[in-house]
Amino acid sequence: MIFDPFGDFDTRGYLRNLEQEKDLTFVKRLEHASFTTGIDEAFAALTKNNPLTYADVLGTHKILFDAFYPWAGQDRATIAPDIAVSRGDVLFAHPKFIRNAVEFALKIGNDPVRMKAKPGEVMGYLAHAHPFLDGNGRTIIVVHCVLAQRAGFSIDWAATDKNSYLVSLTKELDRPGKGELDAFLKPFMRSAAADLSRQIAAAKGLDGGVAETDKVYGRNDDPAVQAQYEQQQLKREEQSSEHRR
Repeated sequence: MIFDPFGDFDTRGYLRNLEQEKDLTFVKRLEHASFTTGIDEAFAALTKNNPLTYADVLGTHKILFDAFYPWAGQDRATIAPDIAVSRGDVLFAHPKFIRNAVEFALKIGNDPVRMKAKPGEVMGYLAHAHPFLDGNGRTIIVVHCVLAQRAGFSIDWAATDKNSYLVSLTKELDRPGKGELDAFLKPFMRSAAADLSRQIAAAKGLDGGVAETDKVYGRNDDPAVQAQYEQQQLKREEQSSEHRR
């Protein structure tokens, strides 16, 4: 099923892309071209700002995808506030909690000591936020690389197994703060990378060609969807509370 949160795929193409393209194989190629063209500019912009803020995350997405999506740099709370988005069994953050999740991740990530101790937790909160309708993984990894570099390390993404990483990430999303993704990433921690663009180029699976894509889980005013969000929030609050003890 095509991910069509705007309900106008037939007339405006996938996510209203500027080419009005509907062929998903071609869409992913154009997305990746936009990403690779903008990555140096994105890193240059991030390195000017310390600490990183929510605005920096939005700005990174805009730089990376503005050549293809007219809504680049705008989060789901702005352009799709009424729908719930999921992938597989994972329900991403309610639009109104996206900023909170990102800012919690940045609170940890902007502290070099905590970032080095909890790289997976930072990634997990950024992934749970899922701020954008597309381009989340690529935006998040760019931000994460800058946070890691400032903390004096890098992740050897080229050495990781994509499927194993996704399994660990899913566990992290289900059990935030329990160290699932920290344990996966720590064996791949290296000294800080001198060339962040090259590090990203070596990362696996950033071409957007994933087996599973996002889907519209439902409308946020649907009682069943609201109940699912409430369950998720209670679970995450409980686990986060245990983590802080």
